[in-house]
Amino acid sequence: MEPLNDNCHANRRQFLHRAGLCGAAWLTPLAHLLARAAEGEKRRKPAQSIVVLWLQGGPSQLETFDPHPNTDIAAGTGAIPTALKNVQFAAGLERTAEEMRSLALIRSMVSKEGDHERGVYTMKTGFRPDPTILHPSLGAVCCHELPEAGVDIPRHVSILPAQWPSRGGFLGDGYDAFKTGDPAQSVRDTLSRAPRERDEQRLKHLEVVESAFAHGRAGRIETTGHRETMERARKMMTSEQLKAFEVAREPLALRRAYGDTPFGRGCLAARRLVEVGVRCVEVTLDGWDTHVNNHALQRKLVDILDPALAGLLRDLRERDLLKRTLVVVAGEFGRTPKMNAVGGRDHWPNGFSVALAGGGIRGGSVVGETDPEGKDKPARPVTVGDLHATLLHAVGIDWNKIHRTPIGRTVRFSEGKPLADLLE
Repeated sequence: MEPLNDNCHANRRQFLHRAGLCGAAWLTPLAHLLARAAEGEKRRKPAQSIVVLWLQGGPSQLETFDPHPNTDIAAGTGAIPTALKNVQFAAGLERTAEEMRSLALIRSMVSKEGDHERGVYTMKTGFRPDPTILHPSLGAVCCHELPEAGVDIPRHVSILPAQWPSRGGFLGDGYDAFKTGDPAQSVRDTLSRAPRERDEQRLKHLEVVESAFAHGRAGRIETTGHRETMERARKMMTSEQLKAFEVAREPLALRRAYGDTPFGRGCLAARRLVEVGVRCVEVTLDGWDTHVNNHALQRKLVDILDPALAGLLRDLRERDLLKRTLVVVAGEFGRTPKMNAVGGRDHWPNGFSVALAGGGIRGGSVVGETDPEGKDKPARPVTVGDLHATLLHAVGIDWNKIHRTPIGRTVRFSEGKPLADLLE
């Protein structure tokens, strides 16, 4: 992988030259401070939030972001041009194709896990499953490392979660994703069933009971986190930010642009949530495990993904939010180049696609390529660790940071290195 380039010394020389300070007499601490300030102004600001569009089941790279039209492995799947010359998407992604200048594609992702549960864990955490430790997901790391930014609602949200939602791992259950369903419905258990006066009276009675129970047990009570959890829940239930889940507040035309589907509404809710400061939103589109009838099932899901992804990118950009929001489109692996006997594609972790966009990512970029015959290994393979290091760098987190777990074990947030040519 190409290492990150540091042009600081060159930039300092340019600054000093322009300022007429190249003489040795001017190489003072003040001059260096001014030069560093000039460099800082040019450096990009890291993304502040992440939206993960999780394609549960393993989307086919050939039917999405890496088509090989008119080849045996395409098995009839067509391709369409994108806004970037010589880059094609599979037919059905017409709206997303128009956004290619904002997208970066990794077409050579490789993983060592071809099982669903293990593959999900690997792609969401950056590490293979280990019986001795539970790694945190990308969203949990972001919530742990980035400032809270005055958000009353959960900072890590999973909309339409599938079987294995994102977890806090060794960072603690408090960093687990808050799970909710179709934004067409209100968030469950956030409205009291009693009138406000009666509700307040109940809380007073509860405080009497809890205070009596805590007498002589203060230390043990504190370790449960019960009071803190209650306070956070009550704060969320009364927060104006809770309205961010209510996509019905958006104009009808905008809702239609995302698609009249639970996933489309989830993507619209994701935009509303990052707008109020939520750090990570994961929206799941399930059903990509197409061992039979691959083409029809993939096309059905692509028809849902296309307007939602394109609508999200366009909406974020128009609201000047794309620069501070990192968008990730991924599943646990891809599908085999060869069709099976029942018209399906099986699990394939040996060369699949991930799409990125937004803060810190260089749009209009493509990394890696797969063999049009489906036999050779992909050119310039990208590991899951490298992907996570890239994502963490994009949000301003030290991917190489060593964290100490509650039992004293030292663990890095990533075992890879950032992909320099995908980063701004």
